[in-house]
Amino acid sequence: MPLALLALAVSAFGIGTTEFVMMGLLPQVADDLGTSVPTAGYLVSAYAIGVVVGAPLLTALGSRVPRKRMLLLLMALFTVGNLASALAPGFGWLVAGRVLAGLPHGAFFGLGAVVAARLVREGRQARAVATMFLGLTVANILGVPAATLLGQHLGWRATFLVVSAIGLLAMAALARLVPYVPVDERQGLAGELRALRRPQVLLGLLTAVFGFAGVFAVYSYLASMTTEVMGFGDSTVTIVLALFGLGMTGGALAAGPLTDRALRPTLYGSLAALVLALVAFRFTVHVPWLALVTVVVLGAVGFMTTTPLQMLVMNKAKDAPTLASASNHSAFNLANAGGAWAGGAAVSAGWGWTSPALVGAVLTAAGLAIAAVAGLLDRSGTAEGASRVVAGSPLGDERVTEGASPASRS
Repeated sequence: MPLALLALAVSAFGIGTTEFVMMGLLPQVADDLGTSVPTAGYLVSAYAIGVVVGAPLLTALGSRVPRKRMLLLLMALFTVGNLASALAPGFGWLVAGRVLAGLPHGAFFGLGAVVAARLVREGRQARAVATMFLGLTVANILGVPAATLLGQHLGWRATFLVVSAIGLLAMAALARLVPYVPVDERQGLAGELRALRRPQVLLGLLTAVFGFAGVFAVYSYLASMTTEVMGFGDSTVTIVLALFGLGMTGGALAAGPLTDRALRPTLYGSLAALVLALVAFRFTVHVPWLALVTVVVLGAVGFMTTTPLQMLVMNKAKDAPTLASASNHSAFNLANAGGAWAGGAAVSAGWGWTSPALVGAVLTAAGLAIAAVAGLLDRSGTAEGASRVVAGSPLGDERVTEGASPASRS
């Protein structure tokens, strides 16, 4: 795999850390800023809203900017947003900082996925995209637990200062390792918008919204479940988050080759397994060792959905994939916001800390149903796209310019 994928993975590590660490810091933020944990949960939604707004907006604004330069600009905005979060004087300012940090998230991953796929030969695109996403999973094994532990001992503001430093490191890696990737003059904003309106692209995005919401319905309140239901102390929260991240890494490693081999079956299987795992968690959470095993499984099957969903929308918008790819991350973060809201609403209604698991199962089941309908339409030829979906090149003929210096062109 090209070294440029390492730079993308380092960037993904920083983004994943700031996205997921808030779940582990909700109790500390709530205590420090004088609010409740469910209300502090809106900080998860604030970041997601930034992603939803920023993905199409920044992708459109940067449609003519050389890809490497755009990646650097997006990472710079990410760093500023995290610094603003660290310095926020109150809850409202922290919400604003989270929105700002979230703005470049979807555009970065959308563009990064397209760039990653262009760095490898046809037939390995899903593995390249999954390699970039490994940064997210490693963030959940190392970054999030370490940042949570740091926040518990030095305060949550220290966490966002460290993430800002990671952002600077990621910018240096992008500048050094990512080669020049030209903008395809054939892919204007109008073409990107037309591709985004295709029925199979829209169905793929809708699948992500509902299917992935089940993950965040539970994950947003995993820290509270650890202490309130499993019976562990605060210090164990970092271990539970690391176990979730370990599962995510396994899921990401499996998803790449499986998606390259058979995209839709991988998607169906991972969504179905996620429904079953969420239902099981409602009961296993009361048995500490079973709860920990289920947390690993949830991370694995939950994250296994991301690569096939990403490749699906890129394939279906293959002549103009950047905006569709970025919009997929808007969909993931609508799932983030919706899942966090639905899980919090269940807890606030008095249904107990285990209720988000069943809420999540219902949401993911809806996503599976949408994916099945999309597959049937695809096979019958009544929706746009080939009757058999494979993870082949979504990139047309545009490739990385050979011989370009990684550091000299942007």
